[in-house]
Order: sequence, then structure tokens, then C-alpha cells
Amino acid sequence: MSNVQRDTLKKGRTAREFINEIQSNKRSKKGRPSGKHPQSLLEIHLAVFLFGLAGLFGKWLVLSPLIIVLGRVFFASLTLFLTLWISKQSFKVRSGKNYYYLVFLGFILSIHWVAFFRSIQVSTVAVGLLSFSTYPVFTAFLEPLFFREKLVKINIIFSFFCLTGVFLIIPRFDLSDSTYIGVLWGLLSGLTFALLTIINRKLTLQFSSLIIAFYQDLFAALFLLPFFFIFSPLLNTRDIMLLVALGFICTAGSHTLFIKGLKHIKAQTASMIHFLEPVYGIIFAFLLLHEIPVLRTIMGGAIILLGQIFILRQSLKRTA
Repeated sequence: MSNVQRDTLKKGRTAREFINEIQSNKRSKKGRPSGKHPQSLLEIHLAVFLFGLAGLFGKWLVLSPLIIVLGRVFFASLTLFLTLWISKQSFKVRSGKNYYYLVFLGFILSIHWVAFFRSIQVSTVAVGLLSFSTYPVFTAFLEPLFFREKLVKINIIFSFFCLTGVFLIIPRFDLSDSTYIGVLWGLLSGLTFALLTIINRKLTLQFSSLIIAFYQDLFAALFLLPFFFIFSPLLNTRDIMLLVALGFICTAGSHTLFIKGLKHIKAQTASMIHFLEPVYGIIFAFLLLHEIPVLRTIMGGAIILLGQIFILRQSLKRTA
């Protein structure tokens, strides 16, 4: 498996980690990705479309977020298992210590997605996606602590810039306000996503993204399985089909498309396209759920995304 394919299937990649792996691929015999391949560009856009679409399942499924995420990781892990088996890739993890990492990541992944869907259910798709998309802010502070790297001062400034966007989204800081609660859940989703990206940074140096994604989804499913018996949800055919679509298409399928597109698309281009996820999600919510974000949500979201772009640009400069 090539270095490009080692990109983790979890959307969570720090810009720095993401660019480092792609830059190493530039030295391969195939040469540098040109970013001029329409098919690969379409694959990246389609993957981000599906990422954005995933948030709508929090509204379509009238189920506890615990059950929604259980269905998502179950069908995603099943899909990844079949993919690994058909491609005859090894399921072995060389070090027992790495299993502990994968178990912990499965636990964090379950919290991340439960918080994400909870945010959307108590507020709106726009609030959930935009508050979650602050994860680069958490990464900017946490990554230097984990890897004993120097804290980049300019990223701190941009992080606080992003937080002003979050404050703008919140109409009032009151626990009775659904938007405020939605933002809090979204921030928890962003924090746990940042932890995933940081720990995945270590694992992707040793294992393929398929292996990492499979075990993370598998352990997340095991952590959430007891809640199925606690809640004993009555799933109808529609619920099951939606969970299959969420796990198969919007999780395993979207990440596969994203990785496939990276064969011919520059990392910078793919990273910028990935910032369109909340935009696509908000458009889907407008068309399919008739959710119209208020002006303050749009303004706050614009500030958040702009701050993320600044952080990405700084990461690109450091790795150039």
C-alpha cells in the first residue's frame, strides 16, 4: 500500500500530518500529483458531499445518538472487513501496545460521533457541523503537547479568531437554549476528533488507513453494543436502511473515495475542498430538511471556516 493510501480513513487528519505524507509521495516514480485529473477531483468532491450528508441522518433517524452511531460503526466495520478480506490484507497488529491505542481510539470515536449527532438533534445541522469544524483549534493546542513541539503563536491567534465565530453562533448563554446546547455538544465532538487526529498520526506511520479504520469502528461498536440491549430500540425497515446507508456509503464509501482521489490530487487542493463539508451539509439540510440557518449562524460559520483556512495555510508554510 502506497504512502497516499496510508491517509487515515477517519476524516481526522491534522493538516501537518496530512501534508507530510502526501509530500513524501512526490518522490515516488509516478511523480507529483498534478491536481489536473477531473475524475480524481470529482472523487474528492463526492467524498466531501457524503461527509456533509452524514449529518442529516441525525434528523432522519428518530433514535438515540448511541444507537445511530452503533449502526454506523457496525455497518462501516463490516464493510471494511470485507474490503480487507477481499484485497487479502493482513489483519495483524504487530505490537500489543498498539491494540491498546486502537481500543482507546474506538472509545474516543464513539464519543465523537455520539456528540456530533446529539448536537444536530438538539439544534440544527448547520450548528452541529460548524461547531464540530472547530477541531483545528483544539488540535493547534493539543498537538504540541503530545509531540513536544513548539506551540505556533500565529495558530493561537487564528484559533481565538475561530472561537469568535462560535460565540457569534450562540444567541444566549443559557442551558435552556437549544443552540447553546448544540454548540456545546459540537465542541465536544471537535475536541474528541482532535484527539483522534493526534493519536492517528502515530499509528499511520505503522499501519494502513484501512486497518486503523476497521479496528476503530469495530471497538467503537463493541463499546456501544450494550446500549442496544439497554434501550431495546424498535427498528423498522426504514431505520435499518438508513443505518446501512450511513455506515456503508457515508462512512466507508466516502473515505474510500477520498483516498482514491488523492492519487492524482494535491494535498493542498484536497484539504481546501474538505473545508466545504459544512457548506455542503448546510445546503443538503436546506434542500432536504428545509432548515434555513439564521444570519448569525452564517456569519459565525464564515468566521470559523476562515480561521481554519488561515491555520491550514500556516501548516502548509511550515511543511513546504
